[in-house]
Amino acid sequence: MPKRILSGRVTSDKMDKTITVLVDRRVMHPLYKKFIRRSKKYAAHDELNECKVGDTVRIEECAPISRRKTWTVISRNGETVGGAAAAVSA
Repeated sequence: MPKRILSGRVTSDKMDKTITVLVDRRVMHPLYKKFIRRSKKYAAHDELNECKVGDTVRIEECAPISRRKTWTVISRNGETVGGAAAAVSA
């Protein structure tokens, strides 16, 4: 089964090697057929602490790293992140 990839905006980088990513999505209301915005925050692993608040990142599903953290950063502002590049090349 392929790993899910989501894109969102970094809302917090205060933790060590962890960022909080806000992912927005649009869903259609079942009765009124109007598109409404839904958002969710994900804790993602940032090995080199490169991501800062406001960055646009892509995160990929991975094996659990901790209780809340099951996502890892694969790109930041359109550029591949160093920790993900090392994992891909290995």
